[in-house]
Amino acid sequence: MATVQGITVLAEALKAQGIEYAFGIVGIPVIELSMALQQAGIKYIGMRNEQAACYAAQAIGYLTGKPGVCLVVAGPGLLHVTGGMANAQVNCWPLLVIAGASFQDHEGLGAFQEFPQVEASRPYCKYSARPPSIPLIPLHVEKAVRLATYGRPGVSYLDFPGNLLLSNAPMSAIPDQYSHPSPPLIYPDHDAISEAVKLLKSAKRPLVIVGKGSAYARAENPIRRLIDEINLPFIATPMGKGVVPDSSARSVQSARSLALQKADVILLLGARLNWILHFGRPPRFAADVKFIQVDLSAEEMHNSVRSAVAVQSDILPFVDHFLEQLNGQNYQFDNNSDWWKSLKQKCEANQKTVQSFAKNVSTPLNYYAVFHHMQEIIPKDAIIVSEGANTMDIGRSMLLNQYPKHRLDAGTFGTMGVGPGFAIAAAVYCRDYYPGKKVICVEGDSAFGFSGMEIETMVRYNLPIIIVIVNNGGIYGGFDRDTFDAIRSEGDLLKVTPPTALTIETRYENMMQMFGQNGYLVRDIPQLQNALSEALNLTNRPTIINVLISPSSDRKAQEHSWLTVSKL
Repeated sequence: MATVQGITVLAEALKAQGIEYAFGIVGIPVIELSMALQQAGIKYIGMRNEQAACYAAQAIGYLTGKPGVCLVVAGPGLLHVTGGMANAQVNCWPLLVIAGASFQDHEGLGAFQEFPQVEASRPYCKYSARPPSIPLIPLHVEKAVRLATYGRPGVSYLDFPGNLLLSNAPMSAIPDQYSHPSPPLIYPDHDAISEAVKLLKSAKRPLVIVGKGSAYARAENPIRRLIDEINLPFIATPMGKGVVPDSSARSVQSARSLALQKADVILLLGARLNWILHFGRPPRFAADVKFIQVDLSAEEMHNSVRSAVAVQSDILPFVDHFLEQLNGQNYQFDNNSDWWKSLKQKCEANQKTVQSFAKNVSTPLNYYAVFHHMQEIIPKDAIIVSEGANTMDIGRSMLLNQYPKHRLDAGTFGTMGVGPGFAIAAAVYCRDYYPGKKVICVEGDSAFGFSGMEIETMVRYNLPIIIVIVNNGGIYGGFDRDTFDAIRSEGDLLKVTPPTALTIETRYENMMQMFGQNGYLVRDIPQLQNALSEALNLTNRPTIINVLISPSSDRKAQEHSWLTVSKL
């Protein structure tokens, strides 16, 4: 009787569900599984850290709409990815984590890396299970992929004891593979659209907020039409950037505080009223603001504040029907309104302030000068990965996106260490789908330290990622050498070294010498632009550009704290 091994059944089941990529670190009992994945035609990328592997797998899920697989060993291997699982779940990105587990006949005896993995994964997942037999593997794989992608995307976890992976079953016992269709579109209620149209038309100070849910839904074409044809001001959440180009004349990102605080009707398209949008509450919003909330998930409706109109719908069909009704009523918001005039005036004033920082090219450099002169060089269609406190926040306003899904950052969970993993996923994605597109990974020096050894992964797979480290020698900010040395000369280094301090002028670019290559050390703008120009010509390897900036460089003065704090 012909038999088939568990690893083969699992690999073929994943392939049948359209899985293209797996990222991970192998060991007992999943080494053979990684090879079976490759034999089934799934691309496997071996990483240096399980967290980074998980970040890469979820980023490829966001970019393609199909979960990436994160493959890890039992016990500590799985525990190392729980941070990544939580990040994907909070970000609403599709991800499938697969871990090996102790042999079942060793469980309860103190087996190697024994851990209650299915139970431990449940808080971070939509679905967590262990297939009980080889014939049931395809059923659980189909369900795991379906649950990760249907409804609000998220995480699935599948647990595989070593004996299940390496044992055999009769081929006749394996059911036929089947794949589910793409997630069904949820169409909006007609009356809800009419109510939303009526409310928007009554607005004297309308605003559209575009979230990353719109990017994931690939709803950029109807949203761009809505913004342009109805003449609506808009802002974008960090990863909603590019759904409508940042360069659009209707972007009021530069007047974000004013727009949020004074708008009387706000249309939320795939954005949530969480900390990123200050919960939709005063003082960052008007007390009487009315929200039109459009979201795939019914559970998200009226979260934090009660929306005037709440529409459960996929973004794309909602905007199509919403725009059709507005156009049918010949509505367009007045470009000469007091609202547009005040927004444009505020944008111009804030842009002048930022430009004054950007034009200051004295050394040591500041963030604004670095990002402004990077923007002059990098391609408009580059995918920008960014993390770090000021590096990410200031870079968001200075490094523009013209296309959706072209910015990946710390996201809703605010997770540091995601950058190299995200960049690897983006580079693999571009190689297969958009050859020649550049991936630029902009890192704070603190953030880079979380997973910087993934540079070896980039070298091994010939991924031409440009890593720009904006190096201020600290977390948020560092110290100049004289101050740093003076502080540390006063006693026990463990007691006097500031917790936010890192080593002065760490030479991260020298990591490239490990691979017989050279990185770039940058102290001024000509060096920065020369380094970027040379790096953009590299087609088969990564590089590091280490930009030394002032340790006291900071963002411009804010009208409000960037984070709304509790008053309790």
